[in-house]
This record gives sequence, C-alpha cells and structure tokens, in this order.
Amino acid sequence: MHAVKAITLAGLTLLTLSTAQAVELNDQFGLVITPKIVSDYRSSGISQTLGDPAAQLDLMLTHASGLYAGAWTTNVDFGKFIDEEGNDHSFNTRQEVDYYAGYYWQLTDDISLDTMYGKYTYPGESQFNSSDITATLDMYGVFLGAKHTVDTDEDTFTSFIGYHTQLPFEVGFEARFENVDYKDEAFFNRDFSHAEEDYNNWSLGLTRDLVGVTWGLSYVDTDLSDSECQSFSGYDDLCSATLVVSASKTF
Repeated sequence: MHAVKAITLAGLTLLTLSTAQAVELNDQFGLVITPKIVSDYRSSGISQTLGDPAAQLDLMLTHASGLYAGAWTTNVDFGKFIDEEGNDHSFNTRQEVDYYAGYYWQLTDDISLDTMYGKYTYPGESQFNSSDITATLDMYGVFLGAKHTVDTDEDTFTSFIGYHTQLPFEVGFEARFENVDYKDEAFFNRDFSHAEEDYNNWSLGLTRDLVGVTWGLSYVDTDLSDSECQSFSGYDDLCSATLVVSASKTF
C-alpha cells in the first residue's frame, strides 16, 4: 500500500473564497488562479514527492451563491516498488490531477460551512485514483471537519481540528491536528507482528504576504515510526518531522 492521500482542498477553498480577489468574469462568476511552489508536497503528513519540491496550480471558478468548482494539479513521485520476482519498478505516474466542486456557506462574519466533493486522479497509475466528500465548519477561527473516501477499496475516514488567526505584523497562523483511519491494518512494525489501522499527523504554519507573494513556513509531523512508514509507503523517511517552505500568488 502506497502513501497516496489527497490533500484537503476544503481548507484552501475556504481561505481563498473568504480573502482572495478573484478575476471577475461577470457580476456572478469569478476565477481564482493560484500557482504555488512547495519544498515538499506533504499530504496528511506524508511526503508525496520523496521529500522533493513540487510545483502546483489551482484553478477555481466561483459563483456569488457560494458554489465553486475547480481543478488542482501537482507533480508527485512515489518512487519504486518490488514485483513478485523481486525486481524494482518505478511507478508510471509523475502527476496528480484533482477535480472538485462544493458549496461555501457564510452563515455570519465568524461562522462558515464548506462542503466539497473531490476526485483525485494519477495519470498512468489509475489504481491510486479516489474520491472524497469533505465538510469543514469554521467558528471564530476554530475549524473542524471530516473527509470520507467514497469509491475505493480503502474505506478511509479522516477527521481534523485546528485553529487559524492573524498575528501581529500581518502574519497568518494555523495549527492543525488530523487522524487518518483506514479501517484495516495498514501500518506494520518491523517484524510485522503488530499493525495499526490509523495514525495522527499535525502541523503548525505561518504565512506572510511580501512583494506580492504569499510566503509560508510549516512544521509537519506524524506519529508513524520508521518501520510503519516503510510498510505503508515503501520508504522509512517520508513520515518524519520536516519544515515545508512555500510561495504562492493568487490572481
């Protein structure tokens, strides 16, 4: 089993819809374009690029009603796998392409609800494809939500909670804790005598707009051991603590 977990687009969408100025197509529709570079593409705490940088692009069409739809893409690298004869093979895909649609409901200035359906595809390796339903409730800076995989063999359920706020000097802050439950044994110890069905991951992040670019610095970690990470992803160094640097610009 490889570490392919789709990113939670709901959180990004919530932030974009509430703060960014979209390209106005008419009085009802807008287009939000967000290119981004990250030093490591981490999904639920696990690297999807073998710890290498990624270039990402989000295109989102918004409607005044709160409806939205879009596409998001990034490079990925899942490394190699060993076949039944013991030979090494590289995975064919080098790209993730996601499609999503949802509804963002601003109940009050401080309370919002975001619901989203996402379809995640990996050209050349369709066995990794999946789709999720995500709901995120944000109340006075505290957000909590859940994501459920709806059409794969892995009945995965993810729950998360966090907090975001604006610090002095226009610095954004976000803390997030997440549990990912595969409902089946997925993470094994070194001698395969014990396995866990779920794991936790967390992050602390800072952002700051400077010279027209949003710069980010995040600390990301999981509670997976090296052997559990190896059994799940094929590598023992993709789940440990790291700092992720990012730069993005929204049009």
